[in-house]
Amino acid sequence: MSKSAVSVNLAEKLSQFSELWSQKTVAVINDYEVKLAKLKGEFVWHTHEDTDELLLVVSGRLTIQLRDGDVVLEPGELFVVPRGVEHCTVADEETAIMLLEPAGTINTGNAGGSMTKAAERLG
Repeated sequence: MSKSAVSVNLAEKLSQFSELWSQKTVAVINDYEVKLAKLKGEFVWHTHEDTDELLLVVSGRLTIQLRDGDVVLEPGELFVVPRGVEHCTVADEETAIMLLEPAGTINTGNAGGSMTKAAERLG
C-alpha cells in the first residue's frame, strides 16, 4: 500500500460530528470528494447543473423527492441524481449518508440560502 493510501472507517468518521446538514470530506478521489453528512428533516429543492450527485445511505432512511416521483433509500442503497434534475432530500429520522461529487460542489446547488455550507475536511 502506498504512503498516500488511507483506509476510512465510516462509522468512526460519523462519530466525530453531530451537526445536521453539514457535509464532511473524508477522502478525495482525483477531482472528487467523498463526503459524509447527517440529515434529519427536509432540505431545499435544488439542482446541480454541472454534475451528477451520488448519495449512499449508511444508516437511517432517505427520501429523495424528484418532480416526477420519490426515491426511497435504505442502508446500503445508493442513487445518482443526474445533473440538472431538481431534487430535495428528506429524512424523517436521523440518517447518515455518503456523497460523491466534484470538489467544490455547493450543497444547495442553484438554490443558495441559509442552508448553504461549504464541506469541511474531517481529520
